[in-house]
Amino acid sequence: MDIKVALVGNPNTGKSTLFNRLTGLNQKIGNFPGITVDKKTGFTRLDATRGAEIIDLPGTYSLYPKSKDESIVFQVLADKKNNSHPDVIVLVADASNLKRNMLLYSQVADLGIPMVLALNMVDLSAKQGIEVDVDKLAEKLGIQVVPISARNNTGIDQLKQAVANTNKIATQNLEVDVNFLAPEAINAIKRHINADNDYYALQVLHQHEHLTFFTDQQQVEIEEIEQSHGFESAKVQAAETIARYKHLSTILSDVITDKGTAKKFSFSDKLDGILTHKVWGFAIFLLILFIIFNAIFAWSSYPMDLIESTFGWITAYGHEHLPAGMLTDLLLDGVIAGLGGIFVFIPQIAILFAFISILEDTGYMARVTFMMDKIMSKVGLNGKSVVPMIGGLACAVPSIMAARNIENWKDRMITIMVTPLISCSARLPVYILIISLIVPQETVFGIFSKQGLALMIMYLVGVIAAVAVAWVMKFIIKTKERSYFIMELPIYRMPRWKNVLYTMYEKSKTFVFEAGKVIIAISIILWVMASFGPGNRFEKIDQKYAAALADTARNTTHIETLVATEKLENSYVGILGHFIEPAIRPLGYDWKIGIGLITSFAAREAFVGTMATIYSVDGGDEDSVTIRERMAASVNSKTGLPVYTFATGISLMLFYAFAMQCMSTVAIVYRETKGWKWPVIQLVYMTAMAYVAALVAYQLLK
Repeated sequence: MDIKVALVGNPNTGKSTLFNRLTGLNQKIGNFPGITVDKKTGFTRLDATRGAEIIDLPGTYSLYPKSKDESIVFQVLADKKNNSHPDVIVLVADASNLKRNMLLYSQVADLGIPMVLALNMVDLSAKQGIEVDVDKLAEKLGIQVVPISARNNTGIDQLKQAVANTNKIATQNLEVDVNFLAPEAINAIKRHINADNDYYALQVLHQHEHLTFFTDQQQVEIEEIEQSHGFESAKVQAAETIARYKHLSTILSDVITDKGTAKKFSFSDKLDGILTHKVWGFAIFLLILFIIFNAIFAWSSYPMDLIESTFGWITAYGHEHLPAGMLTDLLLDGVIAGLGGIFVFIPQIAILFAFISILEDTGYMARVTFMMDKIMSKVGLNGKSVVPMIGGLACAVPSIMAARNIENWKDRMITIMVTPLISCSARLPVYILIISLIVPQETVFGIFSKQGLALMIMYLVGVIAAVAVAWVMKFIIKTKERSYFIMELPIYRMPRWKNVLYTMYEKSKTFVFEAGKVIIAISIILWVMASFGPGNRFEKIDQKYAAALADTARNTTHIETLVATEKLENSYVGILGHFIEPAIRPLGYDWKIGIGLITSFAAREAFVGTMATIYSVDGGDEDSVTIRERMAASVNSKTGLPVYTFATGISLMLFYAFAMQCMSTVAIVYRETKGWKWPVIQLVYMTAMAYVAALVAYQLLK
């Protein structure tokens, strides 16, 4: 019979490494019911006859939650009706820092659920001269204690055997009798909820508002019990913590032997003196960011080109060999094109998360977070917000996924909400095209290119906007969760390359299967809107150009492009462009730019291709010189003035700098926040910012 096993432990104890070691690829990510917190589950075989479902609970320093992630731990352990409630708990502890880890152990043990203690990183503790008498510790605690090294795959089989042999009835000794802390309140709660465990009743008094399995009426009644007995949560929590540490001192007094010397951390300390230095630390961090950013661009270009050309070849081959018709067009231009739009992001996602995994494994990421938190917290962000925001210069999609590393819900949400404001690589073709139209090819002081400076300014605009919006959202987004910065600086280690590869695989798979569903759906909708029009408009266009297409002496390729342009104008998306023209005319745009804004929702860089089609350019978006010539020469039919003036160009670039015209980003925000609320808010506020900025710029400069 299969059993459920929950992994519980402090952050940085190797719990996730153990989870990956036990489950391999047999794992999935969902979310806990009613809350946007990841639920990582997997499966492993304990022996020939039994398996186990492994649940990786969020890391926490104690059962008293400081974030939504941490509140999940007690909720799962307390509610026997919860689908994730375990039969056995494996508490993962860092063998080199056992006393601190054992506070959480003593709390969990007193809940009365069968337990096994996994002493992880015994190889590192041995190098530091720390020895743990495992047998004596097991005897004192009353449970099985298994020394392991999840990184090196040591002791994993013994841990599985220990879990398989664990008694269905908890055998651990009571750590602290908490009844003395608030006897009347604890006994009243036990009677009220029909419980027999003192510590469970005490935790209900502390954090019942986080427990969703209580009804509203029960919440009110528990609150009344608190007030009637004068229960003071903060004082009781402090008294309990002191009592537990006193008890743990007696437990561990003759269990741990430290033979290390004061020099055991000398290498790590010397390295920290450089890497966290007020000047050199930031310089080294900027250099590393430059390497990562450059790698995301340079290393991903070939595989991305290969993916794009492969899907292009599939589309061309399909049109050549499949029977012409609506179903073929839907399959090739809708579904296959949508799949191409998903898979093309995989190289960037894989490269970014490979670097993040390496930085985390080596211990450097903890130092970056430590250095940046003081600066970032002033604008409502977190030290860990740095990597997602910098990664946003390449692509917002993997960067928003990288915000997972931010434990605090409010900080994580603000990071997700502002990262798309950072100018990504998809905006680059638009910026280059517009700048080439409105900024002359001249230099300042004979050195700096005006066009280059204009491009740099557009990137700075995105960064400044992200910081400003984060500062505003710090006051708007409300949460009862307090923002704590607790960061343990682990020792430096070599990265686990297998774990790096697994992280690349897992993040890429998550994007393809989760965000991909939304991207495919939107791709099909856009294809339908661009491929069909009301009534017999398309038939009339075909009749109009039938004779010209039949004349082999003429340039039929150019005629076909004119047909495509007129059909686009008369399609549903073209009609929508005409419909929104009155709204965008104050920004200096005509209906053609309106179509470009709409089609850019599939991908911002689609603006260039859309302009190529609309202006009847042979060769598509690759012939950008011709695009510029045609666009520069275009005249507004109503005013007789050039369409792309300096005012219009600045207005358009500001619109693209702020608007969230990227269905991949919408899809990944939906996936990360587990709902449509935040992506809709993001879409609305960024569109409003884009419209207002573009309006002000055009009206001031025209």
